[in-house]
Amino acid sequence: MTIIPSLSTARLLLRPPVYEDFPAYAALLASDRAIHMGGPYNGFAAWGLFCHDIALWQLFDHGALMIELTSTGQCIGQVGINHGPLFPEKELGWLLYTGHEGHGYAVEAARALRDWGFAVRGLPTLVSYIDPLNARSIAVAQRLGAVRDDRASRQDPEDLVFRHIPPDSEE
Repeated sequence: MTIIPSLSTARLLLRPPVYEDFPAYAALLASDRAIHMGGPYNGFAAWGLFCHDIALWQLFDHGALMIELTSTGQCIGQVGINHGPLFPEKELGWLLYTGHEGHGYAVEAARALRDWGFAVRGLPTLVSYIDPLNARSIAVAQRLGAVRDDRASRQDPEDLVFRHIPPDSEE
């Protein structure tokens, strides 16, 4: 049985999802903000995606972690390494709930999970699939040092692909 890790940063706890996280997750996926993630989604589809994020841990030994502020204990979003038939490559993804953007939380959380994936799971690369109209996510990928890869396969032909490589890689 896979044990889902918890990771800590200066301001954040990245922890396994729990059922109580679902209402805020579903609310985001039902909102207009989900348009950059293939939504908006109804409750059944949001539940399927939430369960998918957890099931990835059993199937691939990586998946999603919830982003919690250590100062308050408030869950403010999610970061994950996605894979499976929906993703041509392992994808580093993130989402923040309304009101928590612009504080560097997505970069901090994604960097921690990315580095964990490289160091602990030995992943050779990760990609981020981003809607070309999602300027905030493009900025996060660039702050993480990811480089646009126009030759990469993508789940949606319109997506931009940003490639993350380990710091010691020579690609």
